[in-house]
Amino acid sequence: MESLPIGNIELTWLRGGTFELDGGAMFGVVPKVLWEKRYPPSRGNNITLLADPILVRTPDANLLIETGLGNKLTEKQQRIFNVKAGWHLIDDLHSLGLEPSDIDYVVLTHCDFDHAGGLVMKTPDGLRLTFPEARYIIQAREWEDVKKPNKRSAHTFWPINFEGLEERGNLVLIDGDRELLPGIKLIHTGGHNRGHQIVQIESQGQVALHLGDLLPTHIHFNPLWVMAYDNYPLDVIELKERFEKEGISRDAWFVFYHDPFLRACRFNERGEVVEAIRVDQ
Repeated sequence: MESLPIGNIELTWLRGGTFELDGGAMFGVVPKVLWEKRYPPSRGNNITLLADPILVRTPDANLLIETGLGNKLTEKQQRIFNVKAGWHLIDDLHSLGLEPSDIDYVVLTHCDFDHAGGLVMKTPDGLRLTFPEARYIIQAREWEDVKKPNKRSAHTFWPINFEGLEERGNLVLIDGDRELLPGIKLIHTGGHNRGHQIVQIESQGQVALHLGDLLPTHIHFNPLWVMAYDNYPLDVIELKERFEKEGISRDAWFVFYHDPFLRACRFNERGEVVEAIRVDQ
């Protein structure tokens, strides 16, 4: 498991699953002849993606950003998304001396199935919340869309991923920006989804930015390289320009959930990677 210290806060990536999506969808209008030079397709037009949650350990709490694919995918879904590695999040927590009950907060940048799949897990006794003591932090606008999805979002907001969350009282809805803990700030952006949020981590003069699906991999740095999955692509372009410029000016680490090559990196103003933590293959 790769880790990154940000002052007195430590980030550690956990194994949440490896899967594939269509490369054309992941790069939108960018011609394949351009993106495939940097991100070779794995089979057909598909590219490999990770869904690896980020454990954030602060002096005050344990926080998890995203939850991985989970263990509830049907055989058909596993075939459709060509799941190549499973969900080992709990095993990885155990190896760090933690139980699921030790997680104090779970932050979702948004509620697509590949981010929310591990909120609820399948057990021999049925479905239960994976992190029973945690407060699950989601933007109110995102939750509105989960409860009443449109024809497009219904294909990615799967009810099984949220079963019991509201009833158990673990759900915390926020409206806009929020300092969740000292050094941990959630910023509502929209763009990818209406309720998409990002995470800023700051400690002892060091900064990390998790831009969620605004910047799914380091190869998406070019603001115009947006996904067909983005619901508001023009907003994504403006948001990437803003937060990339801000992050570079602060010498921030950009941390990734989906990137199969890099866990985190620093960019220069030309978008070149100048320092990186690579995925341990």
